[in-house]
Amino acid sequence: MNSKIIEKLEYKNITQQLSNYAITTPAKKMSLELLPSSDYDAVKQAIAQTRVLSNILRIKGPLPLTDFNDVRPSVKRLKVKADLNAKELGNILLILSLARDVDRFTSDLKEREIEVDPISNFLENLDISEDLLHQLSQALEFDGTLLDTASSELARIRHDMQANEIEIKNRMEGYIKGSSSQYLSEGIVTIRDGRYVIPVKQEYKNKFGGVVHDQSASGQTLFIEPQAVLSLNNRQQNLLAQEHQEIRRILRHLSELARDYQDEILANAQALVKLDFLSAKSKLAKAMKATEPILNKNHQVKMRQARHPLIDPQKVVANDIELGLSFDTMLITGPNTGGKTITLKTLGLLQLMAQSGLFVTAQEGSQLGVFNEIYADIGDEQSIEQSLSTFSSHMDQIISIMKKVNNQDLVLLDELGAGTDPEEGASLAISILDYLRDTGAKIAITTHYPELKLYGYNRPRTTNASMEFDIKTLSPTYKLRIGIPGQSNAFAIVRQLGMNDSVVKNAESLIKDEDNDINKMIERLSQQTKDAESYRQEMIANLNRSISLKKKLQDGLDWYNQQVKKQLEQAQKKTDEMLANKRKKADKIISDLEQQRRAGGQVKTNKVIEAKGGLNALERENKNLIHNKVLQREKRRHNVKVGDSVKVLSYGQMGTVTKKLGDHDYEVQIGILKVKVSDRDIEKSAVPKPKKEQVSVRSSRGLRSNNVRSELDLRGQRYEEALTNLDRYIDSALLAGLSTVTIIHGIGTGAIRTGVQKFLKRNRHVKDFDFAPANEGGTGATIVHFK
Repeated sequence: MNSKIIEKLEYKNITQQLSNYAITTPAKKMSLELLPSSDYDAVKQAIAQTRVLSNILRIKGPLPLTDFNDVRPSVKRLKVKADLNAKELGNILLILSLARDVDRFTSDLKEREIEVDPISNFLENLDISEDLLHQLSQALEFDGTLLDTASSELARIRHDMQANEIEIKNRMEGYIKGSSSQYLSEGIVTIRDGRYVIPVKQEYKNKFGGVVHDQSASGQTLFIEPQAVLSLNNRQQNLLAQEHQEIRRILRHLSELARDYQDEILANAQALVKLDFLSAKSKLAKAMKATEPILNKNHQVKMRQARHPLIDPQKVVANDIELGLSFDTMLITGPNTGGKTITLKTLGLLQLMAQSGLFVTAQEGSQLGVFNEIYADIGDEQSIEQSLSTFSSHMDQIISIMKKVNNQDLVLLDELGAGTDPEEGASLAISILDYLRDTGAKIAITTHYPELKLYGYNRPRTTNASMEFDIKTLSPTYKLRIGIPGQSNAFAIVRQLGMNDSVVKNAESLIKDEDNDINKMIERLSQQTKDAESYRQEMIANLNRSISLKKKLQDGLDWYNQQVKKQLEQAQKKTDEMLANKRKKADKIISDLEQQRRAGGQVKTNKVIEAKGGLNALERENKNLIHNKVLQREKRRHNVKVGDSVKVLSYGQMGTVTKKLGDHDYEVQIGILKVKVSDRDIEKSAVPKPKKEQVSVRSSRGLRSNNVRSELDLRGQRYEEALTNLDRYIDSALLAGLSTVTIIHGIGTGAIRTGVQKFLKRNRHVKDFDFAPANEGGTGATIVHFK
């Protein structure tokens, strides 16, 4: 991506913010050096990686990382068989410890159903040598401090040093606290040349013997090592030399051990830096309330409620921005300081962010392309050094763009043709636009020229847009209105300010009829757009309320069905218990009679009558259960087989079971339509008795069904099957008199979504359609309004 666009769109401010969220020094550097990519696959992979870290941040929190130094210089030294110092080895210990912590932190991502494929190569590189980690942790702190546990010899030497030092201090304490203190200029013990000394007055220098190591600036104080501690200081120096020698041996040993794992150390460090860098992207997205952009290969832009990321979130105005769908060129007009330039910068900067693998400050479901280059001529380019006017400098930039631009690029031009004679400037602007449009590039420009408003109507795949201006408050609203050019507000403004009405009317009469007609047309379009937007917001609010009510009703129905099922299960259980008890009683009656008969006794008549009455009572209870309508209906539901004729309750239609899809799901064919239904939605029908053939007449009103649902779920279906079901469903919905329906097609590969929208575009009964709100399915569902 060219450096000019990076500067003009203030992209470096974004990377600076990104670096602030990185923890490690190498990741901060990587953030500052981040640049957009023109490779679609690379951008898609980068976006996917940011998504994974965003999910981890949302579900588990930030990665357990802390800052560490770049390990590459240390690895280079290992390669040439040089020994590392203690700080370098401590940095390696820190890296390996962090790699172990992050590995443990991410070990349960799959169990938590967090997608890890985009970062799997980084997680696999978190492979730590336990032997190296153990030996380093036994010998070092993270800051490079050598521990006594580094070796038994080092522990012994340091123990002897400590004991010897205590003895030296005790001897010296005797000098500064005893009778000898009167010969000292100050009652302290200090160190010179690594040896303990006391400050002695010049005239008493021979009182202690020993060695003079230093004197004060005045010469009145001598720093003397007394003869009594001379041998102790010598021993301390000897122990220090032994300590240094042992430390060098330990560092040499640890360096040789690390040398065997140099590739592993580097791989762990690089994986941690990359994960920290991606984590910074996720933190930036959270801070900006940014969302994942949907990429496409068609260089199409469709951002919903896009916000400039560098403007105060409390003040920024969000706008819908489109380009490359129904039009490839957008001409934005409107008042000065009305937000035209910011709109261009928002489009360009969010595009750069997406192509850098960053989330964008727009609503979920926003679409962006991957452009090869983004060119821009924005702001005042006047050059004092080159003695170029603003116009000349702008033209210099535009000429440079025209030499390079192609159909893979995005071009942003601010105030095209400004700075010269209006008539010539407008003609030049039109000619430049024609040239740029011929290249196939996507173009967004701002302008004041009224001639370009007509250009937006007369050229194919070109549209006008404007920044709204509130006449009542005499201030811009910063809202972008696509499809409507900006109108001149000069007369309205001066009237609001109190100018004499006759002066205003005289000015209006001087305007060309053509310009006046254009302004009136724009005024009507603006009002119609406002009204349409108001109706749209009202419809969305009503739709949201309806959806909420539907959900409540569905929840209530689900609860009711659960209660019914529970009651049926309890009734069935109670019935089974009753039948079992009755069966036991019947068996006992028969058994008693059999015993009496076998015993040769005569069965009494009253016993026979009593037994017969009991059996008859059991038979009546059984008949009552057989004729119970609830049990019959439940039995019919659960005894459905392939080939059975059933009634689909939600459609109110008869059909045939063609396939069992699961424990509670079936495929039912209604005419030529196959639908997936649950066992709660079907009822097995008995074979109807043949009736005498009758001739009947039905009105078209009778064809309407109140059982047609307001939504159709196409997920999991083949493309041809989905479109067939859609065609049938639209006919049923129209016959049922529905005004709005929802088609659930999912996201997937996008094939069914594309097919659905193509079908809806061709259907003459469809008034309009759009994706569902983000909280109701987003791009996975389409809401359709009928005429």
